[in-house]
Formats: sequence, structure tokens, C-alpha cells
Amino acid sequence: MNSAENLPRMDRRKAMQWMLSATATLAVRDRDAFGADAPIKAKGYGPDPSMITIYKPGDVWPLTFTEPQQRTARALCDVIIPADDSSPSASAVGVPDFIDEWISSPYPAQAGDRRIILDGLKWIDDEAIRCFKKVFASLTLEQQTAICDDITSAKPKDKKAASFFKRYRDLTAGGYYTTPEGMKAIGYVGNVPSATFEGPPIEALKHVGLA
Repeated sequence: MNSAENLPRMDRRKAMQWMLSATATLAVRDRDAFGADAPIKAKGYGPDPSMITIYKPGDVWPLTFTEPQQRTARALCDVIIPADDSSPSASAVGVPDFIDEWISSPYPAQAGDRRIILDGLKWIDDEAIRCFKKVFASLTLEQQTAICDDITSAKPKDKKAASFFKRYRDLTAGGYYTTPEGMKAIGYVGNVPSATFEGPPIEALKHVGLA
């Protein structure tokens, strides 16, 4: 099994840019999930972060995940968004690094997720060991899916675990679909010129008083 150092990691600057772009859509969390707000004493990057600086771990704030937590985070991300014929998996585009950056930051909207995610990753490993005698990342996809299906069932055995999974799923999706690969997967074009674009229909312009 490869060590965490050999796994592909996202550039720290890219992760920070990604986190900034995702903040507005990921601020709301389920307070019935594991843990409670766990403020971090590290300082942030201020109101005007440099997006051309190449940051290294610890330059802005220390990252959180240990090697085992990284493995669990990667495995869970890929159960939520696996690779298919047209799109890469969540871990392949760096979503676990995004989540690590997110829970490590000292801002209120993110810091409240820190304990929820850490406790939840521990829970899912404990559940994997209880059910299959191995940690979550070492299970087969079928076994991993069975645990996740139970968490997301209409009557989950553990409501806090279900709330954790919902939050982790939101973070995974929010991270994935703000990457170029994720935006391509949902057909988002963005600021790309189109030779066939003719502007909004006249009815729409009249509706807003512009025609």
C-alpha cells in the first residue's frame, strides 16, 4: 500500500483558491452531526490573500489530516463521486486536499466542520472494522458502499453518522463541481466565447425593461 507521500496531492495555492470559490455555497452545516465547533488558533491569510504565492503546508495554517485520515477521506470521496467513462473520481482531482484545507482554516464557516469531519472519519473506520475487520480504505467497493447505504437509509442506525455523511457529501460535491473537471461533467461552459450566441430573447429583455 502506498504511503500518503506517494499519493497525488493538490497544489496548496490551488486548494486555497478552490476553497475561496466554494465558501459561499458550503457555509451551512448540520448541527446534529458529530462534534461541536472547534476553533483553531492559527491566523488566516487576511482580507487580500496572494494568489500567486506558492504556499507550502504550514505557511498559512497547518493542515489536519493524518496519513490514515487521508486514506479514509480519499476512499469516502470516491464512493460518493467515483470515476466514470467521462469524468475522474473525486480523489483524482484533489477533493480530499480541499476538505483538509477547509477544516484546517481558522474561519467560522469552516472551523465548525473540523470536529464533525474528524469524528465522522473515525466513526466510519470503526464501523468498517466492526463489520468487516478492516479500516474503510481497505474494504472492497461493495463493502464500502454497504456501509454508506446503511448511513443514508431511511432509518440509519446512527443519526449523527448520517448527519456527518450528509455534510461530507456536500463538501465533496461542492469541491468537485468547482473544479474544471467537475464543471465539465455537468456541462458548465463558463467564460468561453460562442460564435452562435445571439443574446437573450427579446421577450426576456422586455420583461426586465431593456427593450
